[in-house]
Amino acid sequence: MSSLVTPSLEFRERYLQEGLSYFPKLLELVDKNRLSETYGCFDRAFWHYRTSDFPSGMYQEAVLPLALAFGLEAPHNPYFHEERIKELAVAGIDFARKSAHADGACDDYFPFERASGATAFSLYACTEAYQLLHLNHPDFLAFFKKTGHYLAGYGYEESGILSNHKALIILSLFNVFLVTGDPFFKKQAQEKLEHLLSLQDSEGWFPEYEGADPGYLTFTIDFLAKYFRKSKDEKVIQPLVRAIEFASSFMHPDGSFGGEYGSRNTFHFVPHGFEVMAAFTPKAALTVNQFLDSMKTGKRSYIDDDRIFIHYVYNYLQAYEDFYSNRQVGALFKDQTYQKHFPHASLLVQNSKAGYAVFSLAKGGVGKIFKEKRLALSDCGLVGKTEQGVKFISQVIAPREVKLTENELVVEGDCYEHRDILFTPFLFVAFRLFMILVARFLPANAVRSLLQKKAILKRKKSFPLKYKKCIPLDTLDYVDYTFYLKDPGVRLKELWIGSDPTFIYIATSQPYQPGNLKSWMDLSSILPTLHEKGTAAYRYTLS
Repeated sequence: MSSLVTPSLEFRERYLQEGLSYFPKLLELVDKNRLSETYGCFDRAFWHYRTSDFPSGMYQEAVLPLALAFGLEAPHNPYFHEERIKELAVAGIDFARKSAHADGACDDYFPFERASGATAFSLYACTEAYQLLHLNHPDFLAFFKKTGHYLAGYGYEESGILSNHKALIILSLFNVFLVTGDPFFKKQAQEKLEHLLSLQDSEGWFPEYEGADPGYLTFTIDFLAKYFRKSKDEKVIQPLVRAIEFASSFMHPDGSFGGEYGSRNTFHFVPHGFEVMAAFTPKAALTVNQFLDSMKTGKRSYIDDDRIFIHYVYNYLQAYEDFYSNRQVGALFKDQTYQKHFPHASLLVQNSKAGYAVFSLAKGGVGKIFKEKRLALSDCGLVGKTEQGVKFISQVIAPREVKLTENELVVEGDCYEHRDILFTPFLFVAFRLFMILVARFLPANAVRSLLQKKAILKRKKSFPLKYKKCIPLDTLDYVDYTFYLKDPGVRLKELWIGSDPTFIYIATSQPYQPGNLKSWMDLSSILPTLHEKGTAAYRYTLS
């Protein structure tokens, strides 16, 4: 047996073990009572706890891991050809059908929301499960076509640029074509693919709101690779190769991936698309090898709440099935030295004997430094509060002054006021009434646009604290911070360099990952000098 085979088999088994480990939780979420009005519903908060007054359609994507496990003849898979698993998957598809709106859309966070993302996730999962289970249900086909028409119209044109949603809609529409044979959906998928490919930046990334987000890029790669696997449409090969080349730069030495330096602050890494594309670029397998190591060491991110973890469960099982066996066993970081500056994405990656570092220039130098595969610094920006209770932050996408050489990075920027967004009982009731009495009659994008402006793309008011950050890229052994208080009347009560905060609402940001254990840096010791002189300095030395 060659030295390449054993690690490959071990790698493949990790996918299976990780995917199947979630099945007890998956089967706990579903209403298994045939007499129940909510039989097949995976939203436990709705059918069991009754803390929600509507079912979130996103949960119904759980039918896909059930269908995959039912048909997967593999060691240690107790769900293979277990009829109860198939029954629950079919019940889940049926509940998705019955709980959808008249136009085929489903809700996610709010009633009458008609969320494109949740609709596309559930439609893809239901149509994929339908194929895997070899079903023949005319009612299901009618439901798929109705939902496909919604996604081909309002769904694809949702407000904000979310490339991963667009890629998923393309995949879902092609799946509707495969199960119904209706050429309309194939044509729609092809036309929308042309549009999505036109959005790809020359650096390889696809936009997510205000820029590049490596975590969500892996979803876009995944969906387009799945589309290629089904359609054999070769026009996506080179765009996918470029996207994988870009994404590979953000696989950290310890196998963790992405983070707060992305436009959406996500740590996602879904491997199936990389396995599919490994035959076309060695970077795909080398990147996913690093991720598989993180599975073993526990360094990958974990976002295991009921709403999100299902994305990963079926992806791991699909990666197991499509595992690319003719792979190099090595990792990305062996004996490599490089500096990669992506000016369009405003991201900088530095790798050398001194360590690996990645920074967002648009967010004022938010980034991470690794020493010998160990996270030595997680700098997610300034966080503070005045004596009057005004909160301020620095990690906002905004123009910055940047000086970059081979050996040094200098970033200067401003801070911005921040206010938390929370529901009170009165606001919650008022918003519910708005959704029930008004929003249900508006185009879905009208409500979505409003929520984006309030919680995601809201503009910040400038705060009179400026800073300069200097990082020696040749040694990566310290970071120098200089602060300038522009208003002598402002008195700061707290000032921190946060290791893991995020301040825009993204459902899949803020998972658990080992970087959460890094302490925030308390800068209270420099506040007297800052108040007295209007400027102060702080050096953080990396151990």
